[in-house]
Amino acid sequence: MRYTFGNVFYLFLFLFVVALGVILFRFFFWRRKARLDFAQEKFQGEVLPEVSFFSRISPVLYFLGWFFLILSMVDVLKGEGVIPVRQKVQNIYFLLDVSNSMNAQDISPSRLEGAKALIKKILPDLRNDRLGLAVFAGEAFSIMPLTTDFSAVENYVEAIETSVVRVQGTDFLKAIEVVAKKLKNVPKEARTVVIISDGEENERNENKAVDLAKKEGITLITVGIGTEAGAPIPEYMYGQLMGYKLDMDGEVVQTRRASQTLKNMANSTGGVFIDGNDIHLAKNELVKWLRNKKTNTRVIIESRESGHYFQYFLVLSFFLFFSLCLFNPKKDFNL
Repeated sequence: MRYTFGNVFYLFLFLFVVALGVILFRFFFWRRKARLDFAQEKFQGEVLPEVSFFSRISPVLYFLGWFFLILSMVDVLKGEGVIPVRQKVQNIYFLLDVSNSMNAQDISPSRLEGAKALIKKILPDLRNDRLGLAVFAGEAFSIMPLTTDFSAVENYVEAIETSVVRVQGTDFLKAIEVVAKKLKNVPKEARTVVIISDGEENERNENKAVDLAKKEGITLITVGIGTEAGAPIPEYMYGQLMGYKLDMDGEVVQTRRASQTLKNMANSTGGVFIDGNDIHLAKNELVKWLRNKKTNTRVIIESRESGHYFQYFLVLSFFLFFSLCLFNPKKDFNL
């Protein structure tokens, strides 16, 4: 247990106490000199009134009265500034694939819209947890750090489009690198990343991504969006469909869900693969798995139970000033 001050600014008033102490010291010195100038010490008892004991200590009482009054204003507190507690909390980072293949419409209205709908649908079931949000394609970045502000998460999710990442492609390694940095202050046993993707890895970095996840203590839950039969990749300009992506031979490119890639990533990190095409079933399975995995996480919270001691100093100050008024009716110092 430690002591702190509730109103640190009032500590400057102790400069007044120091000044008062100097004045009182000079007063004692002046009073003694004035008495000696008036009469020698052996004659002072005959020509000067005797200085009472209370008159001798009254300057000290004034000094202590002001000292304790300022201490009461500062408000000494007893208690820890922060208290570590353990709570069952999950730190979940949603990692959303925004590569162009997520525009494919083999699920309605599109893979990306289905993924966004899944995130929004699961939010009410994660109210006691902290959520983060990142997007990735050929590069990755976090758009929402870990937070409990779920309304903000929903707003960010709603605004996501494939155009938010300029470098297209799919690179799981860069995605894991981004979230690993964001989870560095979270205990390893409480790090969970939910990847929502069609699993098509253009850079072939899924194994490196898994190695990094295991090194960082991250559990990967992969949610597969899209069908293995596949669909063409629509190309848009200013929101208008301009056609479908073609390969070098002029043939329409078919994008297919790479379920095996997603399963391998999940299984290698102790996670699970979930079929995300049925949003209702995917949401229930994801919630069930997350609840079973919840771990006790050490969370730092501010203490609001500090003990206040200002009243004791205030009583002492009041007692001293009351004594001065009661026993020193002249309200001054006698020479």
